[in-house]
Amino acid sequence: MPESIVLDGEPLRIDQVVSVAEHGASVTLDPGLAERMAPAARLVEQVVEEGRTVYGVTTGFGALASTRIDPARADELQLELLRSHAAGVGDPLSDQHVRAMLLLRARSLAQGYSGVRPIVVERLLDLLRLGLLPVVPGQGSVGASGDLAPFAHLALPLVGEGEVRVDGVVRPAAEALAEHGLEPLRLRAKEGLSLLNGTEGMLAFGVLGLHRSRRLAVAADLACALSVEGLLASDRPFQQQIHAVRPHPGQVASAENIRRLLAGSEIVASHRNDFEHAVQDAYSLRCAAQVHGSVRDVLSHAESVFSIELGSVVDNPIVFPETGEIVSGGNFHGQPLAFAMDFMAIASTELGSISERRTDRMLDPHHSSGLPPFLSPEAGLHSGYMLAQYTAAALVAENRVLSHPASVESIPTSGSQEDHVSMGFGAGRKLWDVLENTARVIAIELVCAAQAVDFRAPLRPAAGTAAVHQAIRHVVPHLDADRSLSGEIETVAGLVRDGSLVAAAAEVVGQLR
Repeated sequence: MPESIVLDGEPLRIDQVVSVAEHGASVTLDPGLAERMAPAARLVEQVVEEGRTVYGVTTGFGALASTRIDPARADELQLELLRSHAAGVGDPLSDQHVRAMLLLRARSLAQGYSGVRPIVVERLLDLLRLGLLPVVPGQGSVGASGDLAPFAHLALPLVGEGEVRVDGVVRPAAEALAEHGLEPLRLRAKEGLSLLNGTEGMLAFGVLGLHRSRRLAVAADLACALSVEGLLASDRPFQQQIHAVRPHPGQVASAENIRRLLAGSEIVASHRNDFEHAVQDAYSLRCAAQVHGSVRDVLSHAESVFSIELGSVVDNPIVFPETGEIVSGGNFHGQPLAFAMDFMAIASTELGSISERRTDRMLDPHHSSGLPPFLSPEAGLHSGYMLAQYTAAALVAENRVLSHPASVESIPTSGSQEDHVSMGFGAGRKLWDVLENTARVIAIELVCAAQAVDFRAPLRPAAGTAAVHQAIRHVVPHLDADRSLSGEIETVAGLVRDGSLVAAAAEVVGQLR
């Protein structure tokens, strides 16, 4: 991950956004940024001086677009816009999402098509640099004219209003700005509108969700490989020649991962030629690469969408200084992002669904190739991991409900002026919930698979799966008698989210795809 980023108005990369949002990478402004932004800002000033009718500059907003505003009050209009649109409700967004939004908003305005002054971009980055993170309620955006309500809350601290979170403590923005010697901005024409229009709220969910989804996809391969050993399943379904004749990129990558993780496994070798043992494995094992791989292919599509958006102009109206035009359009509409995030949620749900099926097989003595019921050394007196599968089932069921696409739930707003909306922000919010659930489902499989592999001793697992097993055993001991499992599941889910288990395997088998 990059440790510093120079913002020059050019497209950002996904890893740069993640670096700022999750790891606190620093952001500096390119010295030439003011020159890049100046022509559009001059054109907006000219429009006001000439008294032209331009949406959002000398008119009201939404259904009030036909309401003429006195050019002398153009600056006042922008402040009132921020205040009126700060109508969000619900739990605040996480710090990582707010950091991503501040960065993405600054990048978008820095392109030179919004007509705002460089000081607006500078102040957004001041909030980021100083850790003065606006408190942004998580509900209220329909993802069409941009993420209006969230962006209003994001922008209010720039003018000394609203609230910020500093080291986890919520404080009045005016107070926090004063402590750092920052004067509240006096917005000029169009600047309030440009702070509100855009897709960067949705994009923050998408980019961070993509980063997490990639980790889940590789973690699912780890869990599957460990389950193959625990269930005395075959490694034949992961042979290269099978996937070469159906070469979907994700499928090929997943099969390669599992093949490398299982290389040299004494457990797998012990029954490789024993066709009395099992002629074919269940689909959750035999078709794992096809399912996991399909998830990867969805993520590749999402990456393409998000990468385009990271270099796009999504304001409205757009200022074209080279032609002297300020043109209203629809680049703020979040449909591409909404579709991508809905598809990601569906894919992640299936990743959890197939993982839960493998967990169930390890616990069911009728399907587990001789493992003790529910992986308990003393089944009956002890229930073992029985309830862990209940939890996985509950999470998968919840994910299926959350996989209903938000992007088909348009509700007209603003007196039907905005009569088709994307609901992309809602797609991002529920995607995040699905990813949280799926991380826990995969963690449950990993914990159960580690227990199953214990029962296969003295046969040894492969080097790759042994590294994963050891990492799990470092935080979760073998289950000898019943105990509370919640904390252990959450701990392993944390190792799934932060990539620790993948890193442990990669140290042995090399970088996984």
